Amino acid sequence: MDTYMASASSIERKWYVVDAEGQTLGRLAAGVASVLRGKNKPTFTPFLDTGDYVIIINAEKIKVTGKKLDQKVYTTHSDYVGGVRKETLKTKLAKKPEQVIELAVKGMLPKGPLGRQMFRKLFVYAGPEHKHAAQKPEELKF
Repeated sequence: MDTYMASASSIERKWYVVDAEGQTLGRLAAGVASVLRGKNKPTFTPFLDTGDYVIIINAEKIKVTGKKLDQKVYTTHSDYVGGVRKETLKTKLAKKPEQVIELAVKGMLPKGPLGRQMFRKLFVYAGPEHKHAAQKPEELKF
């Protein structure tokens, strides 16, 4: 028996919309990363992007457990001396709630060109509105 390998021309992509209201950040990110990667399909091929498009709405209403709001710190560096900037999860959720989910999902995708291609299929919105109604997305529950 031969092992099935998908080709770029045989991949069919769907659009899904996920409501993040009341969902735990890590569990949501893991489920979304799996769909972006294509692991939920029988045609999954490790070296191809077989995943679907995912729209996440209500990012500002995401839930975290424990003391993560105060203890989880996002660190960036400007490449200048003393250019370290630190921001807690609480302040990042107040300023840019979309970025919190994007960073969580991005960390669960493969590193390199394939992971970047998969990440481009993710769309995150802070509120309940999105601009992808023309794609007729299906609702996805985790």
